[in-house]
Amino acid sequence: MPQTPTIFALSSGAPPAGVGVIRVSGPAAYSALLALAGRVPAPRRASLARLSDASGAPLDEALVLWFPGPNTATGEDLTEFHCHGGRAVIAAVEAALAALPGLRRAEPGEFTRRAFANGRIDLAEAEGLGDLLAAETEWQRAAALVNAGGALSRQVEAWRERVLALSAEVEGVLDFSDEEDAADLPECFTWNIAALKEELSEWLARPRSERLGEGFRVVLAGPPNAGKSTLFNALVDSEAAITSPIAGTTRDVIERSVAIGGVPFTFVDTAGLRDEEAADPIEAIGIGRARGALARADVILWLGPEGEGPESAWEIAAQADRAAIHPKSSARFVVSAITRAGVPMLKQALVAAARQGLPKPGEAALNARQHARLAEVAEALAAAERLSDPLLVAEELRRARLALDRLVGRATTEDMLDALFGRFCIGK
Repeated sequence: MPQTPTIFALSSGAPPAGVGVIRVSGPAAYSALLALAGRVPAPRRASLARLSDASGAPLDEALVLWFPGPNTATGEDLTEFHCHGGRAVIAAVEAALAALPGLRRAEPGEFTRRAFANGRIDLAEAEGLGDLLAAETEWQRAAALVNAGGALSRQVEAWRERVLALSAEVEGVLDFSDEEDAADLPECFTWNIAALKEELSEWLARPRSERLGEGFRVVLAGPPNAGKSTLFNALVDSEAAITSPIAGTTRDVIERSVAIGGVPFTFVDTAGLRDEEAADPIEAIGIGRARGALARADVILWLGPEGEGPESAWEIAAQADRAAIHPKSSARFVVSAITRAGVPMLKQALVAAARQGLPKPGEAALNARQHARLAEVAEALAAAERLSDPLLVAEELRRARLALDRLVGRATTEDMLDALFGRFCIGK
């Protein structure tokens, strides 16, 4: 069998930086450290060393660490060079590593893929790590950290043990039943399936983790000149939308993603809603897109005439600084984007609404792939609950176990793994 290639990559931020960490993983990690540093320090002890290339030319003075496998991040022998973070230094050390036999540059996500292949993490933990690397808000970080830490994986393992216990009951009935008259499953068997199915249904009803990446969608809607763009700018704290007293200034959907109180939001400014026949062709397209944005909204802020907005929209009395504006008797908030009156209270209310509609910090959340696999488990359990033939029940329980195995990567495909690890950065 050919030897696994040893890979290397810069695992810290792009240079220039204070420190550049170059990671080497694979069977030649030890010899690579010996070649550049001239010695190998005690395992897991940082040691100062002068690095040189194959010709003896000095490269840098760096901290080096040696981690013998399999108890490493990748499950393989691992070396780290903590160099000065200048571009020339990093390039020189990488060039020296590339010149060594058996070493090559890592592909995106290859370190994490090796950790998965070597059993250091499972697929759910790898997906959580990917979300953690992409996190831009405190809320995203907290949610991703839960899955990266194995919370979902432990829950899946607990469910799998319960399905195995149910399967054992069925096998017992099949083993000890009379050949002429099959024994019935105990009444508690149906109760146990129902309890597990109910627990899975609660998980399936939770907000999905993709919501954290998209953010809580807040769409501002109303007729032309209702103050939507001005309020939009106030909510995102930038001049993202052009404001003007001329009707129809906003002709397309404008989106901005921001974090408020650590919670991710996507605010959407839309074209003024009016009879499309009265609008010019370009404005009519914007109005059509605005209606599409309303269908995807988590919350709609309605700045138009009272009672004329979509059902469940928040009535907003905007432009409160203008004397000519008619008040709204049922306005949830009275705001002025110019004076900022009412805007902080509106933001606080949106944060509170988002906290109810997004995955909660400290609580494991399912992504679309995980949700689909867990739905398969629930479907198999529902089928098993309806059946009376132990052989058919056993088959449905086997299907449930397979779906749980696929959720954490015990059974998966190379194409799916390529897609997952391909979105990681090089060096992770």
